[in-house]
Amino acid sequence: MRIELPKVFVFDIDDTLYLERDYVQSGFQAVGAWFQQEFEIEKFADRCWSLFDSGVRGNIFDQAIESVGQGGVHGLVEQLVAVYRAHRPSISLLPDARATLDYLHQHAQLALISDGPLRVQENKIRTLGLDAYVDLILLTDRWGREDWKPSERSYREVEKRLRLQGKDCLYVADNPHKDFVAPRSLGWQSVRVRRPEGLHYSAEAQPETAADWELEDLTRLSEMFQTQVA
Repeated sequence: MRIELPKVFVFDIDDTLYLERDYVQSGFQAVGAWFQQEFEIEKFADRCWSLFDSGVRGNIFDQAIESVGQGGVHGLVEQLVAVYRAHRPSISLLPDARATLDYLHQHAQLALISDGPLRVQENKIRTLGLDAYVDLILLTDRWGREDWKPSERSYREVEKRLRLQGKDCLYVADNPHKDFVAPRSLGWQSVRVRRPEGLHYSAEAQPETAADWELEDLTRLSEMFQTQVA
């Protein structure tokens, strides 16, 4: 693996710096606690997690509510979503991510580009302490859903604010369906972190959406940088 030394390392958050499944489980615990308080029904979080772990996506709360006989409660799904999104997550940086950020932020510019509901992503950044590492944080939901990845807007904003372009920029992320489309079109370098526990681990990239390189974690990335600047 040989990367041209970038002037800025731009990171995704979910499944790149921590495990997104940890956030999901944390959110379900918050929802379960609320549910028990409201309805005196226990283990609702376990029901949600079981559905998630079996591959259900998009309507977990609907199915879990039906399973405990509360399907007729008006607005309940929306309330659970609100609790889930507002909760203070119990998550932490993965050891390889922390070590990489500890090293890189002393030697290069760092930035974040991440999708997702704004409050959710802000809570993650606060809990993970990412403000201490990065020079620029771009959460695409500030502009609206239409500017979530694969939109080029956030990547062009990095170029504009840091006065860089092309191979001076390196994007590190996990989802081959959306993360690397814009970097490829703008001539950036890119690295896919394909963690075995990541939600997109099994996703196969198409040639037009693939990253330049693929790693199982971030250890090799920081080793590469240290080798080339030595």
